[in-house]
Amino acid sequence: MLNVREALASLTYEKVVFSVKNKNVLITGGTGILGLPMAKVLCEGGANVAVLSRDVPSLLSAQGKMAALGHRITAIEANVCDLKQLQRAHQQLREQFGSVEILINAAGGNQKGATIQIDQTVFDMDPNAMRAVVDLNLMGSLLPIQVFGRDLAERKKGAVINISSMSAFRPLTRVAGYSAAKAAISNLTQWLAVEFAQKYGEGIRVNAIAPGFFLTEQNRELLTNTDGTLTERGQQIVSHTPFGRFGQPEELLGTLVWLCSDASKFVTGTVIPVDGGFSAYAGV
Repeated sequence: MLNVREALASLTYEKVVFSVKNKNVLITGGTGILGLPMAKVLCEGGANVAVLSRDVPSLLSAQGKMAALGHRITAIEANVCDLKQLQRAHQQLREQFGSVEILINAAGGNQKGATIQIDQTVFDMDPNAMRAVVDLNLMGSLLPIQVFGRDLAERKKGAVINISSMSAFRPLTRVAGYSAAKAAISNLTQWLAVEFAQKYGEGIRVNAIAPGFFLTEQNRELLTNTDGTLTERGQQIVSHTPFGRFGQPEELLGTLVWLCSDASKFVTGTVIPVDGGFSAYAGV
């Protein structure tokens, strides 16, 4: 058993090393099903949180939800694929909030035209939808890094956390655009980790979280029936997940806080699965 001194040392270590207190955090896509719980847990940890979205009603809703929990967040309107909007948002953020220390790129998504339906082939895929999905997920992460990452470069300290996917490890049938875009995110994360370290030193870390399968409004119809039972595809996913279920957004948060805090100060260039074992299971 730990003696009192060891117990106190352990408590101090946990409080200090895993702390996000007073850190300035910007979350793109911070009003979404994954982004909003991220904002909540970081607020609870004492961070100063700003969320960015192109949708004003969702920003107002997020502020209201956080206020009801006793948290204040800064809402910033901008499209992550529009450089000029991001630059204006950066100026606004610097005036209202201060410089960004942690950038979380949670904006992303898919489009039906960038997927292949069961009765379709690759020749039916919409090239414009493919471009849109790659732009949203890849350029929608790179552009915020180019704009808000300047704050990190000036201070030579901070963290960037991108959102990858299981489909980056092993491309999933039907979701061609999303798989390609998230594979690019994983590659970009590793490239940027080296770039920032070599140009600005060890104070800047770039990592990614690769969620397993979480029910969202975008995939609910694909994975569940109207009565709540699993579709054939949903059942395939659950059967290939050793934990035997979909994930909950809150189950990403421990990894997120670790990557935001000094507890991960020697961790960069990683893509961390939070997937209930999906990526480790060969099916037999």
